[in-house]
Amino acid sequence: MRFVLALASLRRNRARTILAVLGVAIAAAMLLDMVMLSTGMRESFRQLLLSRGFQMRLTPRGTLPFDTEASIPGATGIAARIRSRPEVDLVSAVLGASVHVLRGDSTVTSFALGVDPRAQGDYELAAGADALAPDAIVANEDFLRATRAKIGDTLRIAAGYDPQLRSHSGERALVVAGRARFLYLAAGQLAIALPLRTLQQMTGAAHDDRASLFMVRVRNPSTVKEVSRWIRDSFPAIDVISTSDAMARVDERLSYFRQLSAILGAVSLIVGFLLVTTLVTVSVHERTGEIVVMRAIGVSRLHVVQQIVLEGTAMTVAGAVLGTGLGLITARYLNTILSRFPGLPAAIDFFLFQPRDAWTAIGLLTACGVLAGLYPAWRAASLPLAHTLREEAVA
Repeated sequence: MRFVLALASLRRNRARTILAVLGVAIAAAMLLDMVMLSTGMRESFRQLLLSRGFQMRLTPRGTLPFDTEASIPGATGIAARIRSRPEVDLVSAVLGASVHVLRGDSTVTSFALGVDPRAQGDYELAAGADALAPDAIVANEDFLRATRAKIGDTLRIAAGYDPQLRSHSGERALVVAGRARFLYLAAGQLAIALPLRTLQQMTGAAHDDRASLFMVRVRNPSTVKEVSRWIRDSFPAIDVISTSDAMARVDERLSYFRQLSAILGAVSLIVGFLLVTTLVTVSVHERTGEIVVMRAIGVSRLHVVQQIVLEGTAMTVAGAVLGTGLGLITARYLNTILSRFPGLPAAIDFFLFQPRDAWTAIGLLTACGVLAGLYPAWRAASLPLAHTLREEAVA
């Protein structure tokens, strides 16, 4: 009965109710986007790190992967020693370098990864074959477009250029064996992958058997700390970055986004609360005579309070549901803009939708709707009957 009366009251002022619902919907959309922003990028990055199952990255001490040209000598021996641990399932050595595709009088510069194709975790093969042969490469779509190459073509690729001699070094004829999607590269970045030994020979890193980093996968995630500690003790020149360590560093760099989302989310909640409170208060003021008559014929204060609170809650819930759809649309648009941020992996999402985000936004706004109706409901239920009826009759 209370719900029916609340809906009848809202229908009586349809224009006002529609405007209130739209206002709450905008606040809900902003709140949902801010909740998604505060957790989405972190969760997206965590999923990216674990997408291939590797829980640890080993880099030269004091560096992050590919932040500098520092490398680790003796890659084969280090990988074999780590692999000897019973807890370790897979070790992948990776060498990063810039290469130049020679096309007549012009060159195209690309990023290259030297990997073991049977144990790599940097790309997913999309078409063709993997780079199993010494002279084979896999390339991403941007590389193929920039070089106008296709699967099966042979390219002249050099690892360096001597400006004094005006000649390239480490030149090889390499065959495009397949097309791949690289997981950790920025949007639009040209990239190829080829066997580790081939890239080492092209860059001169074969003499010391150098690698830029190692990726390690353990059989049981609970042993990550133990294996990390053993690697640090066994290889003092190597830093171990576990997924939890990487997430801690990401949290430091994302503190700005979290603060921004918290502030804007709080603003959206306050706006929604004030909007519903104002409209419910105006509605109650217009219906003072009706409410007093209801109280005079025996309707309890609790009934009046519940009906008015339901009105505020109904407007809030309707706006929150509508705002959820609006928030998802705006999040997709904003994510497209922010994903162009330089240096970020293309697979990173700033606004990653998770069902709990929607429920959080709807729940917070519903709570605001309930609170927004309490004050005007208490005021209406506390009106002195005789005095208010006299004033209404005179008016």
